[in-house]
Formats: sequence, C-alpha cells, structure tokens
Amino acid sequence: MEKISNRPVMRLQQIYSRDRHLWRLVVMILAWMVFIAITRFGKFYNLLNFQTMAAQFPEFGLMSLGVMICMITGGIDLSVVGVANLTSILMAYLLIDLTDAAGGLPGFAIPLVFVLALGIGAGLGIFNGLLVSKAHIPPILATLGSGELFTGICLAITKGNAVSKFSRTYSRTINNRIFDLIPIQLIIFVVMALLIWFLLSKTVFGTKIYMLGTSATAAKFSGLKTDRLLIKTYMISSICAALGGMIMLANYNSARADYGTVYTLQCVLIVVLGGVNPVGGKGKISGVVLAIVLLRMLETGFNRFPKISSYYISLIWGGVLILVMVLNYFTENRRFRKKIAR
Repeated sequence: MEKISNRPVMRLQQIYSRDRHLWRLVVMILAWMVFIAITRFGKFYNLLNFQTMAAQFPEFGLMSLGVMICMITGGIDLSVVGVANLTSILMAYLLIDLTDAAGGLPGFAIPLVFVLALGIGAGLGIFNGLLVSKAHIPPILATLGSGELFTGICLAITKGNAVSKFSRTYSRTINNRIFDLIPIQLIIFVVMALLIWFLLSKTVFGTKIYMLGTSATAAKFSGLKTDRLLIKTYMISSICAALGGMIMLANYNSARADYGTVYTLQCVLIVVLGGVNPVGGKGKISGVVLAIVLLRMLETGFNRFPKISSYYISLIWGGVLILVMVLNYFTENRRFRKKIAR
C-alpha cells in the first residue's frame, strides 16, 4: 500500500526533474499573476492591457527565438538588434519610395517589404555564419562585431536620425487585430515559433544542431557538415531578427539605429531563463516562450507602479540573468553528483 500511495509523488518528481525549467517558469508566472491581482488588479487585468502586451513582445520575442537556436549549437547571436534595425531602416526607405502623393501604398508594397526583409535577414545571417564557421571567430566576438558593424551602417545611412516619412498604411496594417481581438504581431510570432518548433523537434536539422551543441568534435567526426549547419543556423536567427525589426517599424511607425538597444540583454535573459544551456546541446522552445511571457508580464506589471522608475528595469534584468545562471549551475551540479552516486 505504501508503494502505491507514493506513485503519484514519484511521478510528479519525475515530471519536475525532466522539465524543471518549465515548472519554474509556470510557478513564477502564477506567483506574479497572484501578486498583481492583489496589488493592481484593475490596471493589469483588462483586455486592452493583454492585447497591448501581445502586440509588443513579438519584437524581442522573435529575436529571442534566433538567439535560442544559436545557443543550442553552443554559440550565440548578439547581432540581432543590429540586424533588426538595419532591416527596418532599409525597408522604411523603400516604403517612402512606394508612398504615393495621397499617402497610401500599393497593394503589393507590404508583402514586398516583408519578402525583402526576409532576404536581407538571410544575407546578414549568412555573413555571421561565415564568420563563425569559415573564419573560426568565436560566436560571441563575431556577432558582437557584426552587430556593431550593422549599427554603424545604420548610423551612416540615417545620420543618426529617425526614418519616418512613409505611409501610415503599413503601421495600421501590422498593428491591426483579427476579429478585433488578436494582434497581427502575435500571429507572426506564433507562426515563426511553430516553424522553429517543427525544425527542432521534427526534422533532421534539429537533431543535428542538438548534436553539434552537445559535442562539436563528435558531430564533426560523425560526418556532419558543421560549417553548413552553422551557416543555416545563423541565417535562421537573422531572419527572426529581421521579422522583429519589421514589427518594430510598425509599432514605432519609424526606424532608427538605436531602437531596441536593451533587447540584446533581454534576449539572452529569456533564452537562459527558458532553460537553454549556454554551452549548447539543450533547450526547448516551450521554455523560451514561457520566459518571453514572464518577462513581458513583469515589465508591464512594474509599469503599473509609478514609484518604480523605468531606469531600474535593466538593473533588474541583469540581476535576474545572473541569479538564473547561478541556480542552473548548482542544479546541474546536484544532478551530476546524484548520477555519480548511483
């Protein structure tokens, strides 16, 4: 009887140990929701607030998906903000050229700028992939350098000014809601998240990048074309960043070289908080999505407290990132010691 009664407990322990990052995020989200319900219920729990959050987080959410893929391979992409801004600036200039005298856009304009944005993102990602795979520059240095390069190009093109004199049709279209309920930005994010989930979980490509992140040497001697794999990985990351830039362009109705400067730290925080191993080989998109939701809810909740300055947000994110990495370090060490003991 004692063994039977312990089965549910043992089952819960197995589920927790297998997906502890997900459970940690679920508990944090629920705890924050309870806290906000007690302190700021009316200002937080309303349809408009949730719609606003759903329209805003895809900016850095898409960039986080790209950082996640690169981190699974054992690398990182710190150029996502530079890619997003360069893409949005180039497309803003194109939208200016396509804007007619009445302030409208031709029907093909929005599909065209999105297709071109994907192409620009792919090209910039291939550039990053070549730096990492062919030039053998460490990913953190390669993408940090390319990110600064892309930002410098943005500054050279715009002279540091915002690009905004294009038709508001683009912004109104992307900021629209389906059935007056679901933001289009959220749909773009969900579609991209599902595509990446499919790539990671259901394709050989996903298996290969997990293998590469687990052991680059073993992957190479297994016959994997690691150079080509890395180029594809960084290409996908930059495509995600380019889409994030197009959403930024719609949300701000302008493009500028210094938009989203805090997103680099946020993306790394989200990916680590979501359970992706910084040294590669481990991570799930479900954890990253939950981390994105948690971060958006935390930031929105903090804004409901007027006495908490927005200048403290970066300080809080940096502290949370260090805390999460320390917790993950001790958790992994504890699991390793248990395996050795067995």
